[in-house]
Parts: sequence; structure tokens; C-alpha cells
Amino acid sequence: MVNTIPTISLNDGNTIPQLGFGVFQIAPKDTARAVGKALEVGYRHIDTAEMYGNEAEVGEAIRASGIDRGEVFVTSKLSNAAHRPDDARRAFDATLAALGMDYIDLFLIHWPLPTLYDGDFVSTWKVLEEFQRDGRARSIGVSNFQVPHLERLAAEAEIVPAVNQIEVHPYFGNEEVREYGRKHNILTEAWSPIAQGNVLGDPTVTDIAEQTGRTPAQVVLRWHVQRGDIIFPKSTTPSRIEENFQIFDFELDDAAMERITSLDRGEAGRQGAHPDTFDYVPA
Repeated sequence: MVNTIPTISLNDGNTIPQLGFGVFQIAPKDTARAVGKALEVGYRHIDTAEMYGNEAEVGEAIRASGIDRGEVFVTSKLSNAAHRPDDARRAFDATLAALGMDYIDLFLIHWPLPTLYDGDFVSTWKVLEEFQRDGRARSIGVSNFQVPHLERLAAEAEIVPAVNQIEVHPYFGNEEVREYGRKHNILTEAWSPIAQGNVLGDPTVTDIAEQTGRTPAQVVLRWHVQRGDIIFPKSTTPSRIEENFQIFDFELDDAAMERITSLDRGEAGRQGAHPDTFDYVPA
């Protein structure tokens, strides 16, 4: 398959493929095979995290693919257990070692954890600034940050996050955070883009899929792309990995886009944890 994925410019001058492959909740024993298939199909953006426990297998798959390291955009995220500055430095070293790489394209704070570490995610962010300055992280960003969290970084830190990876799908548009990102040149990455499959049976989505001759998943992923967000759907099924890649050879018209956008249920549509209260720290 020909790689037709658009790239988007980040605020630091780097670029990122708009479609990636996610490995959240993929068991380590299955990760190398799934990532290998994704790379074979044409994905060139892999999203992992320290807390997923499969960074080593991501690195293994990239090396086994024979694709030049510079052609694959790799993202990982800081563990919630490593927010204190020295812990963050050690954790980042461990991420590079697990991946078997001397740099990472994008490194994120996974959660702000405002109820932990005395609410100090700014000192954690300043450590990520170190990683970007020394070249071991080409770009840095955050994940699950709310507007007040982003405003605090803007007031107390030097570097603006390149991305904010947040929950976004038709049932939860997360528009306040997305709008802040648009105004401050922070790209939105949408995790759980199909709401863990929950939107695929929605009558509106299935109707548009029938009209366009596409699958419900392709329709929803295309909706994200046309809104300008970055997505990285996850699957271990080869046919689904291929299906999720085939979203750049059709467009949704304005009416279809609006119908999907109107499915937003506001806060009631949120399926993941709320960033203001989430406090999970792995043992």
C-alpha cells in the first residue's frame, strides 16, 4: 500500500504524520507483530508509553522492519510514577533504552496529576524542556491537560507544548481544550477516536457509512482527520489495521461532518478518567 498520510507542522518546526498506530492495551507479546503489520501497511507513526509496558517491542518491530529510523515517528509518554525531576530523567533514559533509540520524536507528560506531587507538573515539564534542548526528544508535549493546566505552563514555562493528546470522539468533542490548542498553536491528538468502538453502531454513523460506501470506523476516523486532529487507532487484527489506514481517498461533505459533530454529549460523553481527578500511579 502506498503511504498517503498527510504530515502536519508542529510549533517547533518539526512535522508529524496525522495518522499513527496506537499500542495502548496491546500485550507485549502481541506488540511486535501488530506494529510490524502496521509498518508493512504504511504507517510511519507509532504511539506508545512507559505505562503501556511495550516500548521494547515497539523498538524491536521498527528494527525488524528494515525501515530507516528517521522515517518512523515515535511517541512515548512519561510514567505517572516518575514526575519528580530526577525520576523523570531516569524514566526517560529507560524509555530510550527500551526502544533501543538515541532519540525520540515526541515525548509527553502522560497525565497532569494535579492532586499529586503537590500539584507541580511545571517542574516535570521543565525536565522535558531539557530533553528537547539536548536533542534526545525532538518535540515535547502533554497528554490529558485541561485548559487551566495549559495556562499554568504558559505562565511558568518557556516552551509551549507541541501537542496535547486528549480524549476526543463524536460523543465527546472536548471542544474547550481543542479550541485552546487552536488559539495557541498546540495540535490536538485524539485518543480513543472511535470511543473504544462505542460510536460504530450509532445510527448516524452507520447511515453515513452506508451512503459513502465506507465502514463506520473509516467514517469516524475521516471526521477526525478533516477536523485537523492527529489520530492513532489501535488494533491487533490485520484487516482492521489495513482498514484504518484507508481514510485518505475519500471526503465527508459538510452535512456529514456536522451530523457527526452534533453527536457530542458534552461531559456526559467522556468515557475515560477526568484529568482533574485522575491519580493512578503504577507500583
